[in-house]
Amino acid sequence: MKQWMKAIPEKRDRLQAKVLVWTVGVVLAAACLPLVVFMTVPHNSGYYVLRAGLLSLTFAAAVWALRAATPMAALCGGMVCLLVTLGTESAARWAEVHSGLVPLMALFVLTFAATRTGKSRKRTAGLEESRRGRNAAQVLANLGASGVAVLASFFVVGLFSKAGDVMVLGVLAEATADTVSSEIGSAFGGRPFLITTFKRVDPGTDGAVSLLGTTAGLLAAAIVVLVGMWSMTLDWRFGLSAWLGGIAGLCFDSLLGATVERHGYLGNDLVNFSSTVVAALAALAAAILLASKAATA
Repeated sequence: MKQWMKAIPEKRDRLQAKVLVWTVGVVLAAACLPLVVFMTVPHNSGYYVLRAGLLSLTFAAAVWALRAATPMAALCGGMVCLLVTLGTESAARWAEVHSGLVPLMALFVLTFAATRTGKSRKRTAGLEESRRGRNAAQVLANLGASGVAVLASFFVVGLFSKAGDVMVLGVLAEATADTVSSEIGSAFGGRPFLITTFKRVDPGTDGAVSLLGTTAGLLAAAIVVLVGMWSMTLDWRFGLSAWLGGIAGLCFDSLLGATVERHGYLGNDLVNFSSTVVAALAALAAAILLASKAATA
């Protein structure tokens, strides 16, 4: 049996993971349910919903087949995929290509590649991810906020029509940066330093960052944002806002890791989810600020 290595007590960590799954997961499932029912309605307006549903199921099946996630985690990823695709749809004929589905796929490709890069180094250091892939709590911690952002966009759409898109893209940027930076940093970044004290610590320490890992994470986030700008037809202001939101969330993640996570109060799942929420809010705030400046210029 593998020894528990986290600062947080194992029971507390599992309880927090369950709370995350049974709150965010249930909310997203409740939002998906009417969409699934709508797929069965045989009229033209339902064709796009049906295609989005089939694509989401395909995505979930591929993630599970690649052992990137457990079956339940893959299902959660499929729910997020469905909400993001439908919640950021455009008026284009093949609207799936012009939605948040494309940057979501870019996130998966980049994080999947980063996770499998330097596997022998991570295995030696005891930092290799489970061979079963990510569990439901980990998937919801990283992507659940993008589905929540879609639902929240119905309340903030009065600010500007692309509010939901910017928040979703900010979440995807942060999730990409977080995973890529930690995976590349742990494999090739050498001894990282703690973000709060700048002292050198061992790889894998909560709140530790490295120059190489952070640079890789920011570049990966930029790729996701650029892909999202094209697919969701966002101008440079919205793209910059999403990227800045991702950076804000990444910094917040490291700060929480070096404080509350390192002292055993919060587990990694809640830290990651909190950071993606911050990314969404920061992206929205940046977009409002840039839009107001453009209006007064």
